Amino acid sequence: MRFFDRIINFIHFKFLSIIKPEKMALRNYTGKIIKGSGSSNMTHISNSGNNLYIGKNVFIGHFNYIDASNSKLTIENNVEITNFVSILTHSTHKSIRFEKFKDHEFIANKGEVSIGSYSYIGPHTVIMPNTKIGICCIISAYSYVKGNIPDYSIVRGRPGKIIGDTRELDSKLIKEHPELYQSIQNDHI
Repeated sequence: MRFFDRIINFIHFKFLSIIKPEKMALRNYTGKIIKGSGSSNMTHISNSGNNLYIGKNVFIGHFNYIDASNSKLTIENNVEITNFVSILTHSTHKSIRFEKFKDHEFIANKGEVSIGSYSYIGPHTVIMPNTKIGICCIISAYSYVKGNIPDYSIVRGRPGKIIGDTRELDSKLIKEHPELYQSIQNDHI
């Protein structure tokens, strides 16, 4: 059996050395390219029908799972989603324990997800169903996010907790370039 495993691993290694991560254009549900937006070819985007909206200038990095299969998922303009991020519109983690009740709606956790303009999602983050992230938020690496995150929040942890405000973090830059802050406000309206 070890010999067979070595052959499988060798084939897997050769396959991965041929296919390399690269940026690809993102398309909306009609097939039209979304201006300035791109995703890694190593990211899986699951979309049923018209549940997924992606704005302009969105970047989705490598090895992510973006799920819009059960509910609406909105990613507004100028959002960056780094690597190894899971964005979920449904979760059935209760189903395995309560399998005999699988016909009941309360078992599955379904809900919309929205990520506001100019937000940053750090690596290894999990965003659960029924989550609304406001504009200009930073979600730190390895965070578990669920619920409403107000505009300009900095979130960290499992579960994610608000630890700061991006306006305070960027206060020096905003003072030197107030047009940047105004541009964000105008773009979001």
